[in-house]
Amino acid sequence: MTAVTETTARAGIDPITFEVIRHKLTAITEEQAITLKAMSGSPIVTSACDFNSGIYGAGGEIVTMGWQVLFHSGGMASVIRHVIADSEENPGIGPGDMFILNDPYRGGLHQQDVTLVAPIHFQGRRVAWTGTCAHQLDIGGMVFGSWASGATDIQQESMLLPGIKLVESGRLRGDLWRMIMGMTRLPGLVGLDLKAMIAANNVAVRRFGELIDRYGLETVLGVMDTEIGASERQFRAILASLPDGVFRAADFLEHDGHENRLYKIAMTLYKRGDQLFVDMDGSSQQAPGFINCTYSGLKGAFLAGMMPILAPGIRWNEGILNAISINAPEGTIVNASWPAPTSCATTSAMFCVLGATQAAVSRLVSCRPETRGEASGVHTGPSLFPFMAACGRDGRPWGNMLIDGIAGGGGAYARQDGLDTGVDFCIPRPAIPNVESLEAESPYLYLYRSLLRDSGGPGRSRGGVGMTLALTPYNTPGMHFQVLGTGTGVPNSVGLFGGSEGASSTVRYVERSGENTSPVGRVTKHEALGAAGGKVRDLPPKIQIDIGPHDIAAFSYVGGGGYGDPLERDPLLVSGDVVNMLVTPEVAERCYGVVLRGDGVDAAATQARRDQIRRDRLGGEAPEREARFSAEGASGWALELDAAGSFRCRCGQDFGPGTANWKAAALTMTVDPATHGPFVIVRDELEIREHICPACATLLESELVLKDEPSLQTIEFRTGPKA
Repeated sequence: MTAVTETTARAGIDPITFEVIRHKLTAITEEQAITLKAMSGSPIVTSACDFNSGIYGAGGEIVTMGWQVLFHSGGMASVIRHVIADSEENPGIGPGDMFILNDPYRGGLHQQDVTLVAPIHFQGRRVAWTGTCAHQLDIGGMVFGSWASGATDIQQESMLLPGIKLVESGRLRGDLWRMIMGMTRLPGLVGLDLKAMIAANNVAVRRFGELIDRYGLETVLGVMDTEIGASERQFRAILASLPDGVFRAADFLEHDGHENRLYKIAMTLYKRGDQLFVDMDGSSQQAPGFINCTYSGLKGAFLAGMMPILAPGIRWNEGILNAISINAPEGTIVNASWPAPTSCATTSAMFCVLGATQAAVSRLVSCRPETRGEASGVHTGPSLFPFMAACGRDGRPWGNMLIDGIAGGGGAYARQDGLDTGVDFCIPRPAIPNVESLEAESPYLYLYRSLLRDSGGPGRSRGGVGMTLALTPYNTPGMHFQVLGTGTGVPNSVGLFGGSEGASSTVRYVERSGENTSPVGRVTKHEALGAAGGKVRDLPPKIQIDIGPHDIAAFSYVGGGGYGDPLERDPLLVSGDVVNMLVTPEVAERCYGVVLRGDGVDAAATQARRDQIRRDRLGGEAPEREARFSAEGASGWALELDAAGSFRCRCGQDFGPGTANWKAAALTMTVDPATHGPFVIVRDELEIREHICPACATLLESELVLKDEPSLQTIEFRTGPKA
């Protein structure tokens, strides 16, 4: 008898009824999403699926969540708890009410992500909640789109909705509606979105009521409690099966909207028994600009990065959170204090938390053969999300966010290459708009949108390649671009166990003021930008710029991190990558050591090239031992713990006890970023260090680190959080 079956039996719920109700709760959440997409007019919702929905317990506990942006699900739980705390007594929480909130200091993520939550009552008792959260194209503030790069405090960025009762007893409050519509520059789109969210919540409330009518309140609540309890037990069992230890990762964030400063996101996971402790101590102090996130954003980003790796077969709900503790010092970039600005939180601090989570949790699950298949290089990493504003074809203000940036490369796994244009890790059911739909409704045309060769991080398994595109205004006198993101000088998609970083992002502006002809049909690929005429400029990751009717805005997006030493990749796979135009012959030879002749691999030249790369890693000396590769290794890493508890390379080289820093016994060298790929761009404050086995020259880890800081002890086998 399974744990769920035992629990349902004790609760007096037969297994069949349990499964029917459980699936119905999931179906209600799916119907919410269908309703929202059917009614919304915003491409952010209808095409990019930047929203989520869910059902929550009476106290805000997560019961179900949708398959869209996972950031939102953890955030909605925090929103509900704040609404209960702030509104229980005044103005009260009654049947038919709905509360609207976007305040990051009250559970929101950033102000553009607007949440509407609705209590569910039965016979006068509040028994549950439901909610939807969706990104809005403009909610007021100092700039169109509400991405307030010039802000120095949150009150400058946009309207702040602290959890006000927008719907009361089933009726939309006209006074509050008019206030909100008066603050947005796009009342048509935003108004339609909010009414779609109201409709989605109404569907969920009605369907939940029907479920109670059919099966009874206590049975439905019993299933919800059982689901949460089962997920907690299953998650704790996974944690208990993994060795106790400490797993670290770091990421870096560029440009705070005012200056191109560099910020660090530091994460330490302490796994002890069946608990997980997350410590963000060591992260930079909060920024003066709009890149900070609050605690709710930190929690949402961590859950989005952790659950697909550590709990892929568990239903995601509050039970998982019960086994996790998160510590983040107040006043840091990942737990900002009022009134720090936060309007770019999702594409800045939260994305970096997501990447650090992927790296740290991947190291944890790699310590057990049954779970190591979920470990990977970082997917996509922070990217670029331009917000565009112009005079539309109808003569009215037009604006949209170019969501194509989520189509970066996926991280590589032990036995699988990363997905090409694999889309953000935090979106289990991803989508980007198709070109024709965007061109039909927008005052611009695509010159190209294609894969970017050599953008995937080299490794035994290759990181997925990212995307590149270029736009030009059409039927409008010009466009205003506000570029939002990071990664132009930081390759955020780091690799795992010797895999290299994925490509950095790029922002390019081609000013063609002297040209009177359209570039459409003349510029059809990334490599042809220089032939468009005019001046090509590389821009920082956060900038505002106006482009003319024949100018070009071009973007390339990050690739996924590789997995394992690139010299261990099968030469035939590298040859196939070249044939499929995912890797150039130059990178095949430089990064993978694979020499191609005609239509195939030159085996002798490849062996000689790989031998030379290994000698170069050892300062010109030949390796003492032969590098060995075993796909069945205990961790998927070249280092494993032997019976005595020491790290040992597959070649036999001893790296010391598992409680010590294995890097002290490795050969460490700083390398030119170009040796990891033509699009790996690194700021002056940072460097790439390779950590190599001194006996067999196997690349054990590629690390992006501040020049003046020591290398990070990424894996350490000891118990407990620090005192």
